[in-house]
Amino acid sequence: MKKRIKSRWRRWINKRIPRRDSQIFSQRNIFILPTGAGVVFGILLLIMLITGINYQNSLIYLLTFILGAVFVAAMHQTHRNLAGLEITLLSGGEGFPGEALPFRFRAVVSGHDSVALSLSCHEARVDQQHVFESEPANLSLSLLSARRGYFRPDRIRVETRFPFGLLKAWSWLRPVSAGIVYPAPIPAPEVASTVQDGDRTDDARSVDGNDHADIRPWREGDPSQRVLWKRFARTGEMVIADWEGEQGSPQWLDYEAFRGVDQELRLSYLAYQVIERMKTNQPFGLNLPGQVIEPDVGKTHGNRCLKALAVFGIEKPREGDALPFGTRRKDAAAGAVA
Repeated sequence: MKKRIKSRWRRWINKRIPRRDSQIFSQRNIFILPTGAGVVFGILLLIMLITGINYQNSLIYLLTFILGAVFVAAMHQTHRNLAGLEITLLSGGEGFPGEALPFRFRAVVSGHDSVALSLSCHEARVDQQHVFESEPANLSLSLLSARRGYFRPDRIRVETRFPFGLLKAWSWLRPVSAGIVYPAPIPAPEVASTVQDGDRTDDARSVDGNDHADIRPWREGDPSQRVLWKRFARTGEMVIADWEGEQGSPQWLDYEAFRGVDQELRLSYLAYQVIERMKTNQPFGLNLPGQVIEPDVGKTHGNRCLKALAVFGIEKPREGDALPFGTRRKDAAAGAVA
């Protein structure tokens, strides 16, 4: 029963406050209720009123009506703090899983000031934000990312309890735009790219028949077909053979170079390689199934590659979708590259 009521409430809210990056708060979408202190205040007023009626005491009447007027004035002011306020999402954050991604907003109000606003979403919260008349204010709310992909909060709550904390007025912003969460970087093993300069191919080459070029200890992520199993049976030592003639261009960061490795681990390896190339300012290109980013240098190029890794195999959340922190996988694509 509780779940059904909650589901109906959510549908009603989603219909009343559709997804958009800019929201103007008005009587249609502002909600107001007494806080705990407000409820106690109202009970005390009721007790004072009953006492005044019982003893026909004018002083108690006067005090009750004055405090009642204060309560009504507080209700008007609390609602007015949000009425006419417009909040626009400027940009969603970008970062790695576990990091707080800053979502930046622009707040504008006309005709009066909006004071003591708070923005919150789950555990993230910013308080005491003031927006003065004809003076736009930039607000930032940092939200914790959970996993690779698109990062879109379901609802961002905008609330005020000014002036006395007796009432709370609130509404929500349900943004369309999403932040981007890159793959968590994991140090990558040394593997040869399958891409040659000027001749990119998606086909992995066979290593059968090649001579050994180098033998080194096995590391996590190394493909099993490169392990010298006979040597492992004899000595118990697991080593990897790097073969001559299979070295591709060092400029290319290649998804196909990590054959036999889980997709998410491959993307984490590539994210690590991108970051390392950015640190040393080396030119590099990125080869993903269905997408090739030509070699280049610089932060813009690196961020473009990280973004491509972040959304690889994931469909962008649809505009009207109520998906919280929406990530939607392309099962077919994921299966094709697994």
